[in-house]
This record gives sequence, structure tokens and C-alpha cells, in this order.
Amino acid sequence: MTNPDANHEFDPSETETGSVVDRRTGVDRRAGESGTNLERRRGPGRRLTDWVRTAEEGEMTQEQQMFLHAIDTFKRVNEVSFPTWTDVLEVVRRLGYRKTMSSELNLGSRIEDWQESSDAPSGVDRDEEEAPTRYRKAG
Repeated sequence: MTNPDANHEFDPSETETGSVVDRRTGVDRRAGESGTNLERRRGPGRRLTDWVRTAEEGEMTQEQQMFLHAIDTFKRVNEVSFPTWTDVLEVVRRLGYRKTMSSELNLGSRIEDWQESSDAPSGVDRDEEEAPTRYRKAG
């Protein structure tokens, strides 16, 4: 028995998405993305900022060193290898960072920008009883 459909070649026009971009044509699918001020892709005419380049070369600023040390300490003290983004934000707030200026990012209308005073509390303190069980030592 032969299957009549066995010799059919794949036809992209029959896909449910309706649009297929062949990467071999040279069309960049990312070309239409709007600027968010977060793009770090390199390419013709794009260079790393001095701030990023020096850090990648191992010459970190005092601020970068303090942040890395704080994250490392958090991981060691709480016995976690991979902190969540909420954990990272907690460390940043405990370092004293507050949202005191308008954002330099273009995140669209999905999120509303806000500001707080420079002396605002971190908002991350909790009682020992409220601490998540994943931070408690076993035994």
C-alpha cells in the first residue's frame, strides 16, 4: 500500500500562520521592532558603550562590583544558585536604589511609569514568620 500523501513536499503557503520568512533571503525579521533603549545587538556601526565594554574586559566600576558582591552574598546566605527577578529587585532596593526619575526605556503602553522619593523605604523587609520556606535551612 502506498500513501498518496507521502510524496508531497512541504508548502509554506499551507501553514496555519500564513506568513513564512525565508532567512536565506536576507530579510531581517527584527528590523521592524521599535526602539526600547534596551537593544544590545551588535552589528555594522553599533558599538558597546564604554560602561559595558569596560565591564566585559574585567574593569568594573565600584557600582558594578558592589552589585555583583551583593548578588553573590544573597545567593550564599539564602542557599540559592539562581535568584529570581524578584530576588534581584530585592537586592537592588536593599542597596538603596529607588525609582526617582522618569524611565529612559520605551516600554509602550503596557506599563505606567512612576516615581518615588529618594528616601522611600525599600518595601522588602519582612518578619521571620513571613519568610518563604525556600529560604529556610532544612533541618
